[in-house]
Amino acid sequence: MSLRDYLHEKAEESRHNESIGYFIIIIGSIFFVGGSLITASIFGKEVEWIFFPYKLTDNPYSLFGFALNLIGIVLLALGISLCIYYAIERAWYMEELRKAQAEEGEKLLKRKRRRKIKLEK
Repeated sequence: MSLRDYLHEKAEESRHNESIGYFIIIIGSIFFVGGSLITASIFGKEVEWIFFPYKLTDNPYSLFGFALNLIGIVLLALGISLCIYYAIERAWYMEELRKAQAEEGEKLLKRKRRRKIKLEK
C-alpha cells in the first residue's frame, strides 16, 4: 500500500467518523427536544428552567424528562466535538495527500525529462 493510498483511506475514514458525529448531534437534539416537550407538556409553568428543568418534582415523568434533556445535551456536546475533531483530522490527511501527489507528480516529470534527454542523444 502506497502512502497516497493510505492517506486516502484515512481521509475517507475521518469523513465517515465525521458523519457519525453528525448523527450523534441529530440523536442528541431529538432526545433534548423530547425531554423538553415531556416536561413542558406535563408540568407547564410549574417547572423552573435554565436551558433544562433543574428542579424535579415527585412525578416520575419529571425525572424522565430531566434524563432525556441531560442525555440530549451530552450527546449534542459529544457530537459537536467529534465533528470538529474529525474535520480537523481529515483536513490534515487531505493536505498530506496533496503533498504526496505533488511529490509523485514531480517524480513523474523528472522521469519524462530523463527519457526525453535519452531520446535526443
